[in-house]
Amino acid sequence: MNPTDPRRPRPNTRVGQTRQSALVAVLLVSAACGGLLALANSDDGERAGGVADSNIVNASASSAAATGPAATAAVVGGVTPDTAAADGLQDLDGSDLTVADGCLLSAQSIRFGATGESVSCLQQALVSGGFYTGAATGQFDQATDTAVRQMQEDRNLFVDGVVGRESAISLGIWPDEESLVIRTAPRPAGSVDLMGYPLSSVAVSGPDAPPLPPSSGDGKRVVYERAGQRVWAVNSDNVVVRSYLVAGSKYSNEEPGTHKVYSKSEMSTAWNGKAYLPLMIRYLKTDIGAIGFHGIPRHVEDNSPYMIEAELGQRLSGGCQRQAIPDARFLWDFAQVGTTVVVI
Repeated sequence: MNPTDPRRPRPNTRVGQTRQSALVAVLLVSAACGGLLALANSDDGERAGGVADSNIVNASASSAAATGPAATAAVVGGVTPDTAAADGLQDLDGSDLTVADGCLLSAQSIRFGATGESVSCLQQALVSGGFYTGAATGQFDQATDTAVRQMQEDRNLFVDGVVGRESAISLGIWPDEESLVIRTAPRPAGSVDLMGYPLSSVAVSGPDAPPLPPSSGDGKRVVYERAGQRVWAVNSDNVVVRSYLVAGSKYSNEEPGTHKVYSKSEMSTAWNGKAYLPLMIRYLKTDIGAIGFHGIPRHVEDNSPYMIEAELGQRLSGGCQRQAIPDARFLWDFAQVGTTVVVI
């Protein structure tokens, strides 16, 4: 995103300074795949949108993948990990959710002009928080917008008047995300997708795939649905070649819209040198860092994984979408530079 683009929402000065100070602090303390990551050849890692997560996944978790140097070499073909950015941009990888006792949003985001039950729910939460004194009319009017911005400023959130995931979590009205995730049964050993690539434990192919989201584009593309933490790889005939769960961002920094793959690295290393990010595919440059798809991160120290396949489908990163290694290998070949990526 161009920081001079007039369409880019801007925080007020005090909040912007607070976010900048927080980001500096994060850079000093965040761990690999839990903060800003140095790009491989251009940018690698997972964006944290001003707040990076810590190592929330048990580093000693078991995995079906092998560990040790041989396993790393197998994943990346013996490629030396990239460690330096070519364009100065950094990669970002990743809060607990809170579920309100009362109403929950039924939309991923609402803003000025919106109407309906989600707006009424928001207004009730703003009243409870002491930010709004009006009635729950279901109309996102100027008074509601002012209350939202005041709440965002007071709680050091990005001040834009839009109630998305972070603002809704802060107000306790974000829904149980697990209810939005469609899980599929693991396919029999040796199963492959329509292109002949082995399926991971969270992947399906062809008619077994959950339906594509509405308005997800046309032609060859990669579709990523944030709410369901699912990816679809669609060929030029609009056939779903493969669909699988990922572990995406905990924050509201996965920008919806149509993007293009612009850079790839077989292996990158976290900015602090503590983690490898295999098979990195970048599709979004931001003013903070880069976002893309990559395999489950591994600790440099002992090559152990940061998470296991069973945890895919949860938001665990700071920006990028983590994939099971079989899915990362597939997407590496499927999504060449220039491939369309649709984020919903």
